[in-house]
Amino acid sequence: MNHLFKTGLLLAATAAMLFACNTSAPKPDAAALAQAEAQIAATLDSFNVAAADADFDRYFDFYTEDGIFTGTDATERWDKARFMVWAKPFFDKGAAWNFTSVERHIYLDPNGEIAWFDELLNTQMKICRGSGVMVKRGDDWKVQQYILSMTVPNSQLDAVLPLKAAEEDSLMEILTKK
Repeated sequence: MNHLFKTGLLLAATAAMLFACNTSAPKPDAAALAQAEAQIAATLDSFNVAAADADFDRYFDFYTEDGIFTGTDATERWDKARFMVWAKPFFDKGAAWNFTSVERHIYLDPNGEIAWFDELLNTQMKICRGSGVMVKRGDDWKVQQYILSMTVPNSQLDAVLPLKAAEEDSLMEILTKK
């Protein structure tokens, strides 16, 4: 085969694949996306209630099997199985954590299958921020990634930095040597 024929064949095959990939299911309309957003909000509220009730099985059922939790400490990044081991003693005591959303933002991909969120939470640690990614699994929304962070008022930043500097400087040395 000559070079031009091979190039033309490759271009035709690529165009056919692109066209085939573009014939996906119809995109949800605005009402369906609004319904999904409401379902996600209700799921996040139930997720927080399950933790407040120390309902271990129910809380962890909200995560995908490959879910990730990232906590407020720089060393807290766990897959679901490791997070379950870490959290079990808190749930067993009947006192996990009690977070209530006071401001929430939810965003959906155009297909209505992936969502990401951020929210301000009223917690025992004062105001925290929860953010993450949720995926649609059948009729349910599941947490695939959750990130909990503490907020620091800008007016207090200079006072907070010295409190964490020594410990985080040591950790930074370890992390940068990897």
